[in-house]
Amino acid sequence: MNERRSLFILCALGFGFAFLYVPILSMVVFSFNASKLVTVWDAHNSPTLKWYFALFDNDEILDAAWISLKVALINATGASILGTLAGFSLSRFGRFRGRMLFNAMTTAPLVMPEVITGLSLLLTFVAMEQMFGWPAGRGLTTITIAHITFSMAFVAVVIQSRLATFDTALEEAAMDLGAHPAKVFFVITLPIIFPAILSGWLLAFTMSWDDLVISSFASGPGSSTLPMVVFSKVRLGVSPEINVLATITITVVTLIMVSVAWWMARAARLEKAGR
Repeated sequence: MNERRSLFILCALGFGFAFLYVPILSMVVFSFNASKLVTVWDAHNSPTLKWYFALFDNDEILDAAWISLKVALINATGASILGTLAGFSLSRFGRFRGRMLFNAMTTAPLVMPEVITGLSLLLTFVAMEQMFGWPAGRGLTTITIAHITFSMAFVAVVIQSRLATFDTALEEAAMDLGAHPAKVFFVITLPIIFPAILSGWLLAFTMSWDDLVISSFASGPGSSTLPMVVFSKVRLGVSPEINVLATITITVVTLIMVSVAWWMARAARLEKAGR
């Protein structure tokens, strides 16, 4: 009975991983296809790198990728700072006036449909422009503000979950020895929760890089992000350059994930050896 159950679990896992990763691997393989048809393999001229060179000559995609990268970096940093402060406040300050409202406003983007979030942000930006003259139109600034608005909620949840299992005895011991609360935070608390902050930063970066709906509402002429450009091209038919772009993205993400995993494993080993 146990052998059958183990065989079923292995088959289910194999089917699940194949369903997820075989299409990705096929897309990587077809990025080296010489044919313009992404589903037909040109056996005579393949593999080739011509679509990689074609991608780097495509100014539209490169400009969109640069905009997405700038927005994702600024968004991840801003969302990490604000999300950490929000998560720390909700976890450490106990019950205070307006806590329920603050908690609801912080977690609302988690359950709010992106269409509603994008539309509400668009109306807010239009109203602010009419009242204060800022932001002047929609562009990089409005996209970044919109991304920080929904990304910080995810960072706050990550930080709050980490602080829920935090041993406060370390902080209490430091303050008993005369350390100022600010010094305790920067010397003890912050280094311990830094892996959670890094996880929140990566999550915010990924969500910003991948967002389409909210970016469509918050963007304007000349500020199309990479997902917006890819979506507009896919509607007219998938080109080999899209396969190349996806392959490069997968490679970069894989390298980042491996590097972060190695760094966290190394930090855990050093911490264990120090004990």
